[in-house]
Amino acid sequence: MATIDGRPAQYGISLKQLRELMEHRGREGVIKIAEIGGIHELCKKLYTSPNEGLSGSKADEEHRRETFGSNVIPPKPPKTFLTLVWEALQDVTLIILEVAALVSLGLSFYKPADEDAPVLQEEEEHHGWIEGLAILISVIVVVIVTAFNDYSKERQFRGLQNRIEGEHKFSVIRGGEVCQISVGDILVGDIAQVKYGDLLPADGCLIQSNDLKVDESSLTGESDHVKKGPDVDPMVLSGTHVMEGSGKMVVTAVGVNSQAGIIFTLLGAAVDEQEAEIKKMKKDAKRANKQKNLTGESDGRSQIKGSQAPSQRQTTTSEVTKSESEGNHLPQSSSSAAAETGHKKEKSVLQAKLTKLAIQIGYAGSTIAVLTVIILIIQFCIKTFVIDERPWKNTYANNLVKHLIIGVTVLVVAVPEGLPLAVTLSLAYSVKKMMKDNNLVRHLDACETMGNATAICSDKTGTLTTNRMTVVQSYICEKLCKVLPTLSDIPQHVGNLITMGISVNSAYTSNIMAGHNPGDLPIQVGNKTECALLGFVQGLGVKYQSIRDEITEDKFTRVYTFNSVRKSMGTVIPRPNGGYRLYTKGASEIIMKKCAFIYGHEGTLEKFTREMQERLIREVIEPMACDGLRTISVAYRDFVPGKAAINEVHIDGEPNWDDEENIMTNLTCLCVVGIEDPVRPEVPDAIRKCQRAGITVRMVTGDNINTARSIASKCGILRPNDDFLILEGKEFNRRIRDSNGDIQQHLIDKVWPKLRVLARSSPTDKYTLVKGIIDSTVSENREVVAVTGDGTNDGPALKKADVGFAMGIAGTDVAKEASDIILTDDNFSSIVKAVMWGRNVYDSIAKFLQFQLTVNVVAVIVAFIGACAVQDSPLKAVQMLWVNLIMDTLASLALATEFPTPDLLLRKPYGRTKPLISRTMMKNILGQALYQLIIIFGLLFVGDVILDIESGRGQELNAGPTQHFTIIFNTFVMMTLFNEINARKIHGQRNVIEGLLTNPIFYTIWIFTMISQVLIIQYGKMAFSTKALSLDQWLWCIFFGIGTLVWGQLITSVPTRKLPKILSWGRGHPEEYTDGMNLGEERFDSIDSDKKPRAGQILWIRGLTRLQTQIRVVNAFRQGLDARYGDHTNTSLAEVLRKQTSLSKRLSETSSIEYADNIPDELTIPEIDVERLSSHSHTETAV
Repeated sequence: MATIDGRPAQYGISLKQLRELMEHRGREGVIKIAEIGGIHELCKKLYTSPNEGLSGSKADEEHRRETFGSNVIPPKPPKTFLTLVWEALQDVTLIILEVAALVSLGLSFYKPADEDAPVLQEEEEHHGWIEGLAILISVIVVVIVTAFNDYSKERQFRGLQNRIEGEHKFSVIRGGEVCQISVGDILVGDIAQVKYGDLLPADGCLIQSNDLKVDESSLTGESDHVKKGPDVDPMVLSGTHVMEGSGKMVVTAVGVNSQAGIIFTLLGAAVDEQEAEIKKMKKDAKRANKQKNLTGESDGRSQIKGSQAPSQRQTTTSEVTKSESEGNHLPQSSSSAAAETGHKKEKSVLQAKLTKLAIQIGYAGSTIAVLTVIILIIQFCIKTFVIDERPWKNTYANNLVKHLIIGVTVLVVAVPEGLPLAVTLSLAYSVKKMMKDNNLVRHLDACETMGNATAICSDKTGTLTTNRMTVVQSYICEKLCKVLPTLSDIPQHVGNLITMGISVNSAYTSNIMAGHNPGDLPIQVGNKTECALLGFVQGLGVKYQSIRDEITEDKFTRVYTFNSVRKSMGTVIPRPNGGYRLYTKGASEIIMKKCAFIYGHEGTLEKFTREMQERLIREVIEPMACDGLRTISVAYRDFVPGKAAINEVHIDGEPNWDDEENIMTNLTCLCVVGIEDPVRPEVPDAIRKCQRAGITVRMVTGDNINTARSIASKCGILRPNDDFLILEGKEFNRRIRDSNGDIQQHLIDKVWPKLRVLARSSPTDKYTLVKGIIDSTVSENREVVAVTGDGTNDGPALKKADVGFAMGIAGTDVAKEASDIILTDDNFSSIVKAVMWGRNVYDSIAKFLQFQLTVNVVAVIVAFIGACAVQDSPLKAVQMLWVNLIMDTLASLALATEFPTPDLLLRKPYGRTKPLISRTMMKNILGQALYQLIIIFGLLFVGDVILDIESGRGQELNAGPTQHFTIIFNTFVMMTLFNEINARKIHGQRNVIEGLLTNPIFYTIWIFTMISQVLIIQYGKMAFSTKALSLDQWLWCIFFGIGTLVWGQLITSVPTRKLPKILSWGRGHPEEYTDGMNLGEERFDSIDSDKKPRAGQILWIRGLTRLQTQIRVVNAFRQGLDARYGDHTNTSLAEVLRKQTSLSKRLSETSSIEYADNIPDELTIPEIDVERLSSHSHTETAV
């Protein structure tokens, strides 16, 4: 028989049997485990040990992967480079340009034999095909560059997602040692430790549990937390959240074989079928429409049907709403998830304004392009057929095609297709760099939003402090020690109770390990407060691990795990002589209220009167808190079957441990300890930077008010003589609620502007505060709030916030999934860096806008005026395509990769209503455009005289290139290049050279563009419609280019305040820009279609500017991140299947469709929801 590491290769249970086992719930699960022979027998069948875990050998691990699979879901393969090239070729403008170029190319070879046309000059005849070929080559270059950008971005985003997935670790036992491994490395047979806040990465059966409760709404739709235990419900499933308690499980299914994996596999197949069905339906609709047109159906009938569409859609919507309301199996979290998704979508102010701008410029560019073509054709016809009275000849078709090419090229230059590229590049660059600054970005929008942040609600522990806790003061037997005592200083029975109580009543995952090198500080693993207490036990000279080895977790009778409501933890263990002992620890104020006894001098037991409590609080706890110490009390209570002492309780049987109120009372206080958690040395400076940058920092903590006040003062959140509020959670709730106990916004508005510290607060208080600030209308602009969180219950506040920061070290998996950014070092100063990067993203886009709009204005006006005045555009098609490449791809790369500077923190936040293009920017755009137009038109009309060269005006369309028009083209490019340096400053700074050498990407691209321009001018010839220039002519071109820098200084001298506000663009609330458009998803409101842009218009302009491809990459990444154990957990399988059924039904019922665009818009909603759920299967994700 084959063996692996000395044991049989054949397991005692098959993969199929394990899958069937995990389908059972509750009592059924208990029965099935019993049929196998119990949980220990199951472990034997899997060749694992409940205490030792797997051996950890490579051969064993590999064999388990081959037999039971890996804990990953195979990703959908990425699109190939050729696929991206094909998608880039779908651009409407490029298709028109390609067709026109091919026609031009064909006509250049066409020579009618039966016409008496004058013979072209030999060189013109020989090179007539070059322009058409050059346009084709230019299009190919644009397509390849676009595809390469998409390809590299997709690779980068996948790399980012892999990094995020790699951050997800889980505790397992291997070789008898507890270790943290990546969830992708978890195997069937692993013994995994389950604790509060975990997101379970695999299916398993519980070996042991302590007060374990799990949120299974992601799979079952049930919103109530399910109690788990070997005797109650031993089955725990991947993708579910541990909301309370702890335990230990043996892993039974991973990857595609787990319950979550099975669902994702089904969803992936369902989405593919659904997409195919929708595509087929659209094709059928188009075919039916064409047939109707051919058969000559009346327009009136079509119009009547079209007018009925909205009402039909409304009916469908109401039907859907009704069916959803009838579906009582839907989880409550689904609706809340939808609401939150809507909130998150609303936030991208920058993208909303850029979309609006792209659409407006696209319409303006289209209008001017059409006018240019019409004017050129009319002028050609009048001159040729009216003035010269020539008859029509087939060769004139070539002239018309060239006019069309000029018009399309104007459109290519006018439409700002570089905008989404600039956004994508800036975000991708920022995300990559932010990782080095300890910010792991999960949602790309968070970068930009953080730049607008006006308020930060921060936790205290670990964020403002070092989270390295140590006990520095203690109060034992009425003796306050500011130096740690030894065990001999404490009465023996009290010392034994304290060391036993701390060792047992702490999570066994909390440990103190020796440093890696001699002299290093001990490493604290797990809960840092518990580590401080364990360190205190070690300081007394007792080995806590020896106590734990004697009293293992499976001997626990009951565990009351710590949560934000209890603010304490309790553990019940059997007493050696019968009965039970409860150990508890927690916040001093909480424990003190439950104590009836205390050990006094020499360890004598005394009644703990109210006067003694007040004195202890006044003389011990408050002074400790004022020193910034966290105070923790340790207490116990005995339940005995025989005669009970004064501080014990007699029992006849096992107490009702669920009656927590009566169990946790009449406790005996053992000690009070003061735990120091020093403020991070860099935090006070970081908070000063935030305050200088116009960001209000508030501390929201669970510590008592004195500790919170002390830490806030040390950090600089509170300063002497400031008129600010410090409230406890109870007082905060009293102030914001009316007589009926309901929260009122106008009451919150009276509190939050002055509130700086919220102490003894719960996660609900944090959520209420964040929501109140966001919903407030007190400020001129809506507040943009960032929040930090680390606990499972912080999820709602993290979701509600504009930007949610989760702690990478101390944060639970649930908190991380609810966040936008993960702080990998849990450090507040990293948030300040996120603010810098966020403002830098905004500024980078503004720089690119300032540069591109100048080029747009000049190029379009020159082409249009040239067409009107000299019957030709001074800038040829290929030349404008080159300018388009400069200002789109290369300039966006150069300007989007500027590094942030500390100066970004010297100004106030932009706010959500700040114009996208400020008056200063518009001053620069119009001023530079004016300068460039004066120079270009001067060269166009009198340049030939001044420079003593042959005029290029009035030449035949087929004539060769001239130095006159070459100088105009070269001067335009030189002015554009030097203006790119001007564009680096958008706030009126005079020194535009500052920081230039710190951005190698910028000056490398600038030099490359300059060299390319030289080669094009000197050697481009017919291909680029250029003629080589002399040194003198080059100097003139460069002189005019450098003139933009000098002119920029003059523009800067013009006071911005005197300019009318109408010159700024994009002022107002973001809602004005987000109506009817959504860059993240193609979803449009059909009911209010008369008030919002039509879906067809949006799709047209997006196809025109290649927005679709750019945003697809970004959105795929964002959805992939959301799906990784996150957003999919808000939707049950039942809901997904219901939506699929509903969609299929409506598709089959939709029989009369005029146009593909008339498909009811709400039909896309289930498709999008399913895609978000199944996007998990599109990226390699460890479940």
